Amino acid sequence: MLGVAFGIGVLLALVGGTAAHGCVAPYQLVSKMLQRLEESVKADELPNPSVLLAMNLVGATGTETSQWLLQQIQQEAVKRAQKDMTSGEVALYVLALLSSCQNPRHVHALGQTINLLEVLQEKTDEEMASLDLEGVPKTTLYSVSLDALALCLAEEGGYQGASVILAKQVLALESQLSVDTRAVAALALACAYGETDLCDVRDLLQEALWVVTNGFLNEQEEEGGMIGNIYSMGLALQVLGATSKFYFPREWDCAQAFSVVYSHDYRQPMAIAQVLPALVGMSYLEAASLDCTASTGVSPTLQPSLSPKLSTTVVPRVATITVHYSIINKLQGRHFSYSISVHVPVGSTLLKVLQAAAAKKPDIFSFQTEQTSWGPMVVSIHGLAANPDDKTYWKFLSGRDALQEGVGTYKPWNGEHIQAVFSLY
Repeated sequence: MLGVAFGIGVLLALVGGTAAHGCVAPYQLVSKMLQRLEESVKADELPNPSVLLAMNLVGATGTETSQWLLQQIQQEAVKRAQKDMTSGEVALYVLALLSSCQNPRHVHALGQTINLLEVLQEKTDEEMASLDLEGVPKTTLYSVSLDALALCLAEEGGYQGASVILAKQVLALESQLSVDTRAVAALALACAYGETDLCDVRDLLQEALWVVTNGFLNEQEEEGGMIGNIYSMGLALQVLGATSKFYFPREWDCAQAFSVVYSHDYRQPMAIAQVLPALVGMSYLEAASLDCTASTGVSPTLQPSLSPKLSTTVVPRVATITVHYSIINKLQGRHFSYSISVHVPVGSTLLKVLQAAAAKKPDIFSFQTEQTSWGPMVVSIHGLAANPDDKTYWKFLSGRDALQEGVGTYKPWNGEHIQAVFSLY
């Protein structure tokens, strides 16, 4: 929608190979990913702070796109932070503002001013209270990790208590936590480690960081370079690139991990936003220390058309595929199992399959989605809604394997059988 230009930081990272671990992605790959990030920015969608954070970390600061995103993020913060944002959402907004050299204590937009760090501290305190009383946070440990990281980078005092609790959770539940959660927790703990002089706290943080980083290295060795799945690689790579002292003298085979990333064609904006900083040797830990006065240059500038070009060319007939789709509930209320086959154009996303099924039999295959930073998320099918209180959700599978992409990005193949199963997490 706007233009994007590479910054001096990107060019230096790519040409000079500034990453401490010695691995930096090819310029062409970074260029392609950055272009896709820009193309994901839509005027009619909520701004994604992770996209702005990634653009700033790779040097695309001060471009038209980043400036427009910054303005939208400031407006959304004023409108929604106190009302309906989770603590993790507020934390991402804080990180995006810090990476733009903006003061999150003084966010001004729409004629109003809020202290976003004050809001984040209040929401983090609610997470901590829930952990104390019920043994689980109000939202997720992933959100708490973002909270602690943002508070620490902003030098707001409440991060230390959250970091200590995070470290204990990591040591107690390490095998049960997702790669994403462990990764963001590790970034938060690394920040806290650098800010505290208390020996017992440092020892605890160091132990937790040793466990997480060595766990990632072990998994990479066992899985031929993969850590978790292709969409968790970004945060894991950020951690391993930024925390080498916590797994020293062990060495990280960054070339093996990067080769896994190179083999995948990333298109999901949130996934790109997480992996792109790692590919140029950056991590979220640098969000508050960027030089926003550096020239952004214009090499290259990408200028996608603002409107479709009209053509009198006859549109050829579009090839279609057949996808088999089932919805299954054997968990709650009245059980059901329905199946349908639909025809959609080649290259269609799973969301198009769901829409085709709903159009064909709306009384059975109706569904609802909610927009998230990872794209549309299915929250209800056949009138049965997911519920975080019950820890229920709609799980999508191909055969017996859970899909690793969302409905807005996964593209079924001809003859594939997709199942939506009401499940517990």
